[in-house]
Amino acid sequence: MKRSAIYTLLLASVIALALSSCSTTRRLAADETLYTGVKKVNIVTPEGDRIAPGVAEDIKSAVNVKPNNCLISPSIRYPFPLGLWVYNNWSNPPKGFKHWIYEKLVEQPVLISDVRPEIRTKMIDEILDNNGYFMGNASYTLNHAKNPKKASITYNITTGPAYTIDSLRLLPDSIPLYHLIDSVVAADPYLRVGARYCTDSLAMVRNRIANAVRNRGYYFFRPDFIEYLADSLISRRHIVLQLTVASNVPQVALSRYVTGNVTMRLNRNNGGGRPDTIQMERGTLIQYLPSRFRHKLMDEWVTFRKGRVFSVRNMDRTQNYLSRLGIFNDINISVSPDTTAATLASDNPRRLDVLIDCTFDMPFEASVEVNASSKSNSYIGPGITIGLTNRNIFGGGEQLSAHLTGSYEWQTGHNRSSVFNSYEVGLQASLAIPRLLAPRFIPRRRYQLNWTRASIGADLLNRPHYFKMAQFNTSWAYDWRVSRHVSNSLTLFKLTYTKLLNTTAPFDSITAANPAIALSFRNQFIPQMSYTYTYDRAFDSYNALNFTFTATEAGNIFSGIWSLAGSHGEKRLFGTPFSQFVKGTTQLVYNRRITGDNHIVTRLALGAAHAYGNSSQVPYAEQFYVGGANSIRAFTVRSIGPGSYRAPRDQINGYFDQTGTFKMEFNVEYRFPIISVLHGAVFLDTGNVWLLKNDPNRPGGQLKASTFLKDIAVGTGVGLRVDISMIVIRGDLGIGIHAPYNTGRHGYYNMTSFGNSLAFHLAIGYPF
Repeated sequence: MKRSAIYTLLLASVIALALSSCSTTRRLAADETLYTGVKKVNIVTPEGDRIAPGVAEDIKSAVNVKPNNCLISPSIRYPFPLGLWVYNNWSNPPKGFKHWIYEKLVEQPVLISDVRPEIRTKMIDEILDNNGYFMGNASYTLNHAKNPKKASITYNITTGPAYTIDSLRLLPDSIPLYHLIDSVVAADPYLRVGARYCTDSLAMVRNRIANAVRNRGYYFFRPDFIEYLADSLISRRHIVLQLTVASNVPQVALSRYVTGNVTMRLNRNNGGGRPDTIQMERGTLIQYLPSRFRHKLMDEWVTFRKGRVFSVRNMDRTQNYLSRLGIFNDINISVSPDTTAATLASDNPRRLDVLIDCTFDMPFEASVEVNASSKSNSYIGPGITIGLTNRNIFGGGEQLSAHLTGSYEWQTGHNRSSVFNSYEVGLQASLAIPRLLAPRFIPRRRYQLNWTRASIGADLLNRPHYFKMAQFNTSWAYDWRVSRHVSNSLTLFKLTYTKLLNTTAPFDSITAANPAIALSFRNQFIPQMSYTYTYDRAFDSYNALNFTFTATEAGNIFSGIWSLAGSHGEKRLFGTPFSQFVKGTTQLVYNRRITGDNHIVTRLALGAAHAYGNSSQVPYAEQFYVGGANSIRAFTVRSIGPGSYRAPRDQINGYFDQTGTFKMEFNVEYRFPIISVLHGAVFLDTGNVWLLKNDPNRPGGQLKASTFLKDIAVGTGVGLRVDISMIVIRGDLGIGIHAPYNTGRHGYYNMTSFGNSLAFHLAIGYPF
């Protein structure tokens, strides 16, 4: 084995030396130079000055031309230019397998003439001028390596002082439109005396002016109707700026309009039908029958009002509100001036008639989801979920859906003991109503789509040779938003009933040896109430933050009612004990873009649960576990924890014990593009679960400050993702570094072998 490894190493070294000796410039013409990247971008500013935010990024973007074998940026390359080696040293057969291999591996050389650095310096000069650095200039130098046919580029930029706005001359306050424009400019933070001259800021102000006046009745006004006159000669290193309106602005753009007649037309998905006209508060509703539509929705979601100043904002709002209902496949809002003789002859304001043309979508939607699972207890197998949804059952966007889920698993390896293995079957039905059927004191956004959800379901789980369990649940919940970034979810009532239909001797022996496990699996009702707060915000194109907090209580209201009724001891519902506990979970995810499509994503997740009163243990389904594709990827699901506890090796289904009542996870992942839709990732995962109450049958499982750091499992790894926007297929290879339990190895790296420390996960979507 040792001799074979030495031979392999020698062979790899010979191949590497042979490839490195291949020329990467042999086929270049005499006047061609291979581009090897950007060596440096030198930006020199006057002493004591700093270049304006964003300008340096624009300059670097202008010179961001990737060389061959580019790794992350034009300045960093990987050392083996395979594509260039193939181009310079292989012949291209006209056809056949060798031609196919050549086409797959070859890479055309990127030349200095392709980069055109002289053009890029002109682009930099234009960037400097557009940002007020009129005295700046850019140049470049070629840096030749030992091989004169290779060169990198150094760009040298001198910015000079930035020109600022010395004074701003507004429009004469002669007509209402000019007065409105002046008021918008006066309040704009980008256009003020002392601000740096920047064409991007001027364009932004033009757009803001156009948006503001179009929301105040001037529908036909456009940003290009605003012009600027800039003079840099009156004051040294300053700009005198004058705001003007273009001389060729049509009269229609200078006229103010109010809303005229509003008509909403509802077309059937397959066309045709009998028109039914109804006069509503907001306008005229024309519905082609037979179709379902709750007429009151027009008054609720159409924001136009006849006689009021016409606003483009109302067009956008109405479009968004109707789209969120999910019952139309096409919504078109058009306006036309009222040209009736009576209107044109009167002194009334000009009017814009509004037509909202909607086409119903197909009411039914069917879905089929197929998946495969591989679990830490050696069970693998397929699963399928079949769903059917009526998206407009009562005509107001109400969604009635039913999902049938089934999965079948079999045991692999030496532990398999039965031909007939594990299965799970479940049926879930829900009704989602796009409005909040709740008291008005709950804060909400009026024109935001809020949901009331009712559901009922049943599930049958069979674990061969261990147990068969049935579960029934029903719930009533609300989802609503109070601001652009904050959403809330309140499960006002959820009742779950779990029942062990039968058990086997091996399972009974496990529960007999561990009363805590037995209590978590007992027949019981779980009456719950929970609240979830979510803050989701993308601050800019560089970073985003998502924070979620969930608080759950179970059995407290029931226990209070029973106590008031004089009940003491263990309280029961329909003759069955009900669970009583509190539970809290929180997660913080921060996404930071480094450069281009390179991101660093960090995640912190915490959770705790505590049983009391009517229960001594938190139900098994409500306990925490770690490991798997979305957790600590170096370990499979429920293969570590709680704490330093490790299930006995002779206990095949030791995963029953691998849960806890406290969880901590911390993940860091670096995501980067590779080629086209293929992306890569490097990650570090840490965490574990612990017990808040001591369990003698699981030594080392209790949460203690003295052993907390040693109990944290650590893993790293690499991953590939195929991101085609609609779906992300992910494969992650986790590599264990530290297991929280005793492996027989000393030191922090205590994995028994490199092969045993690997875990591969195939999943859909990003882990967080």
